[in-house]
Amino acid sequence: MRDFDIIVYGATGFTGRLVAEYLAEHYPDGLRWAMAGRSLTKLEEVRGAIGAPADTPLVTANADDPAALRAMAQRAQVVISTVGPYQLYGNDLVAACAATGTGYVDLCGEPAWMRHMIDAHDVAARASGARIVFSCGFDSIPFDLGVWTLQEAAKARFGAPAPRVKGRVRSMKGTFSGGTFASGKATMMAAARDPSILKLLIDPFALTPGFEGPAQPKGLMPEYDEAVGAWVAPFVMAAINTKNVHRTNALLNHAYGEDFRYDEMMIAPGLGDIGKAAAEAMAKFNPMAGDDGPKPGEGPSKEERDTGHYDLLFVGEMPDGQRIEATVTGDRDPGYGSTSKMIAESAICLLRDVPAEGKGGIWTPGGLMAAPLLDRLKANAGLTFSVA
Repeated sequence: MRDFDIIVYGATGFTGRLVAEYLAEHYPDGLRWAMAGRSLTKLEEVRGAIGAPADTPLVTANADDPAALRAMAQRAQVVISTVGPYQLYGNDLVAACAATGTGYVDLCGEPAWMRHMIDAHDVAARASGARIVFSCGFDSIPFDLGVWTLQEAAKARFGAPAPRVKGRVRSMKGTFSGGTFASGKATMMAAARDPSILKLLIDPFALTPGFEGPAQPKGLMPEYDEAVGAWVAPFVMAAINTKNVHRTNALLNHAYGEDFRYDEMMIAPGLGDIGKAAAEAMAKFNPMAGDDGPKPGEGPSKEERDTGHYDLLFVGEMPDGQRIEATVTGDRDPGYGSTSKMIAESAICLLRDVPAEGKGGIWTPGGLMAAPLLDRLKANAGLTFSVA
């Protein structure tokens, strides 16, 4: 019997604090959970500030102390990690969870690091029964489960999955925090030092070792998309989301087909030349450029989180010309208001809805727990999933 159902590691950081606050508010009874981080003093401050019960347990562990991380992992059924950039601070915790059979969820959008973790720890996780699930936030749950929703509907309607799916961001309002900015900068610096990392970043099948599917749409230039009747522009998160969607397909024994093709782009506002100009302007904008981004620990205000939203469209195209659409929406800013709810519900889903027997390994949300997680997100996290 482990001491805790869930440990929130990184509870004093911007997103970790939101996750702890969510658990305190929505799971006040029947959940044994603790807050963890480097500083006991800061943990005590956050516990008081978010209104968590005064007896909420606190655990101290440094990201560079493997023994402390292993001791922490052994006390929990599931660890939620919000301590990024994961390529700088995540190696030892994943190793500890894989070795001790501990469930793990994070918010990782760093595909090269994820591939390195798959190569290093998937076998150990399978042996120990550890269910390790990366990318349990806006990257990549709405996209991963959006494609899964569409393909389930396509199989029911047409008797086969759609071999071509287009993910299109119709609208999105939200900002990103210092943690996201730091992860992006760390990835760019790592790629500059190591060309093999750049190769993983541009490979759509970087997370499916042993399988390489057909050539994929690049999504790097503005174009007119007949499927949505609008100009579309590159989407900054496509580089991670598309890899996770392909990994889910592989984990599901290629339920979408081995010839599956997928891309993500943003729909530009306006028609004709106005839409074209908007798409070109969007393509030139890089939110990760420069050094003026927020610092770790900083992020959008509560008002910004509460007034944010997103609306995603998925278009499935069948070989005979028929099509099917799915829509995913979220009622908070994508990166933080919505993400903190998604990762918390992912941990609860892992804890309560997914049998551990025979499920050890490194997963995507869609590969391990698509149906029960989708139900939780609709019921508790302000997401909608619909098919037309």
